Amino acid sequence: MKKEKIKVYLYTRVSTTMQIDGYSLDAQKTKMKAFCDYNEYEIAGEYEDAGKSGKSIEGRVSFNQMMGDIKSGKDGVSYVLVFKLSRFGRNAAEMRQMYLQHYK
Repeated sequence: MKKEKIKVYLYTRVSTTMQIDGYSLDAQKTKMKAFCDYNEYEIAGEYEDAGKSGKSIEGRVSFNQMMGDIKSGKDGVSYVLVFKLSRFGRNAAEMRQMYLQHYK
């Protein structure tokens, strides 16, 4: 019997300094897609915010769309994959606070 694949979203974000340091959107996607292939994850959607700070979710249109899609259960995703935790937000405590303020 074939097992159902785990569904994931990919989220990529860069500030201009990150692109210089070799973490371009394409480089992030390439690594995460290889990870998904290896683990047999199904990519249910891709979201990206180019040139956006991780300090706030304000102005991060794709991030907010992704969070809305998760909250609605649109694709039944199990995980959001990011290249580095800092691509999701500056730190876990800040991201938790932003989540509680905007999505609960």
